[in-house]
Amino acid sequence: MEHMMGLLRIHVQKGVNLAVRDVLSSDPYIIIRMGKQKVKTKVVKKSINPEWNDDLTLSISDPSLPVQLFVHDKDTFSLDDKMGDAEFDISPFVEAVKMRPQGVLNDTIVKRVQPSRQNCLAEESHIVWRDGKVVQNMVLRLRNVESGEVELQLHWIDIPGAKAL
Repeated sequence: MEHMMGLLRIHVQKGVNLAVRDVLSSDPYIIIRMGKQKVKTKVVKKSINPEWNDDLTLSISDPSLPVQLFVHDKDTFSLDDKMGDAEFDISPFVEAVKMRPQGVLNDTIVKRVQPSRQNCLAEESHIVWRDGKVVQNMVLRLRNVESGEVELQLHWIDIPGAKAL
């Protein structure tokens, strides 16, 4: 507990224009990994534009580790098919959380993160102050696949007794 900084809640919203891996569609799900942690969304049947609206939580002790995202197609009688992957850095988000802005209006942009070769952002990602919390919306372009994006929202959860940010 003394090494944990807090929890990262990842709201996996939806996938857009994902690859077809079955006859006409796919049965996608997402695995998110950070270090030794691994969390998974539910499977959405027969969709290349799935809406998961799943909340996945990672405990954060080293914010320099990349968060890896893997999209798969669930198959019953064979190995699940790969549908792309992405990676993102939570360091800018953690820096914004450390600022602890006070008296800031809702939806004020605290930090901007630009797409680059070091991340899979499809567009500029804004870290904003909303309802007393730091929130980041991001659209990730999937790699190693013909098409697809995944939309996420990050939230920070403080833990009593955790190492202060």
